[in-house]
Amino acid sequence: MSLAKNEMTKKVLNGRQLALKISANSVYGYTGTTTGGQLPCLEVATTITCFGRDMIEFTRKEVEKNFCTDRGYSFNARVIYGDTDSVMVLFDDQSIEGAMKLGEEAARVISKKFIKPIRLEFEKVYCPFLLMNKKRYAGLLYTRPTAYDRIDSKGIETVRRDFSLLVQTMVDTVLRKMLIDRDVEAAKEYTRRKVADLLQNKIDLSLLVQTKSLGKMEYDTKLPHVELAKKLRKRDPGTAPSVGDRVSYVVIQGSKGQSQYERAEDPLYVLEKNLPIDTQHYLEGLKKPLCRIFEGVMSNPEVLFTGTHTLKRTVCISTQGALSKFIKRGLQCVGCRAVIKEGSLCKYCQQNEAEIVVRKMEEIAEKEKEHSDLWTECQRCQGSLHQDVICINRDCPIFYRRAKVKKDISTLEERLSSLCLSSDW
Repeated sequence: MSLAKNEMTKKVLNGRQLALKISANSVYGYTGTTTGGQLPCLEVATTITCFGRDMIEFTRKEVEKNFCTDRGYSFNARVIYGDTDSVMVLFDDQSIEGAMKLGEEAARVISKKFIKPIRLEFEKVYCPFLLMNKKRYAGLLYTRPTAYDRIDSKGIETVRRDFSLLVQTMVDTVLRKMLIDRDVEAAKEYTRRKVADLLQNKIDLSLLVQTKSLGKMEYDTKLPHVELAKKLRKRDPGTAPSVGDRVSYVVIQGSKGQSQYERAEDPLYVLEKNLPIDTQHYLEGLKKPLCRIFEGVMSNPEVLFTGTHTLKRTVCISTQGALSKFIKRGLQCVGCRAVIKEGSLCKYCQQNEAEIVVRKMEEIAEKEKEHSDLWTECQRCQGSLHQDVICINRDCPIFYRRAKVKKDISTLEERLSSLCLSSDW
């Protein structure tokens, strides 16, 4: 690569060396497999691991020996983390540029102590850096001293699809507030606000959807997505997911002691039947990843999920269930939602009837605009603004947002219609 005459040749050679690296890693993986492997040989795998561990330990000792006050530096370098083929060194009170120069110097000095072709290479600087535990960390990544490249995270719930989009969004936002804005209090307040919104049923359903791949129809233990697939097959065999598909589901409230796999439900069915979401389940799902992040900056992160902001809770009324047929829903004022005996408005809201009608019409117009924006975005994704949207991709959050907005418009139109029929409008 160093002899490459142009950038294209350099890219081709780099691709080849990465391919060789992947092949070598794959062979190493084969040798470490005890059952079902293509090339099992534990002696090879353990020997490679042992050599790697010894090299990391040797690098740690050399870094701390060569970069210390005894060698004329104003600090004592410390290796704070090492994994597989890299070490992370803390150079106290250094600028980004200073840390880069020291990293390059350390790579150059210690590479001379290894036999060829083993060579250390300076890769990047993290500042700030949040180390949670083994294989779990996040930091603001710098490859040049003038500006950061991005937030780099490993082992954190920001990309895995079996976590809900709410978890991914909150973790990503908290990391941005802590690492980019350097504002821990803002991250705490954001978490409290989102927890309150969740308990008050203000979180969009598309953020609560979880998806998992359906590997087979029978497992030793009952899994939520597998049991839901069976349920959907009974409802409509033609549209039910088959083996290899991804199954989307949300967890709804159930009776006391009911297992999670029994409470997994299709998001569209939940919207249609107005089934109540199990907010406590999603709150517990948020606790672990967020507490892991906040443990480094506060002594008791559990307080973010308790307190006065969690006292107010909203529960949806289900339109199905064992008792629903015996319950008759009463009338509510369209303006203030107070219970009334007849009509559409209570005696207090009747004085502002015209204002309430205009407000409801504005709400409908706002929802219709939201639906139009989502529809246009889906048309662009399809590649044409002149065709109906036929997408049924349930991995896409916009799919559920479209359905939710459509239901909201229908509900608002019913309220407006009842209001107009009971008046002179």
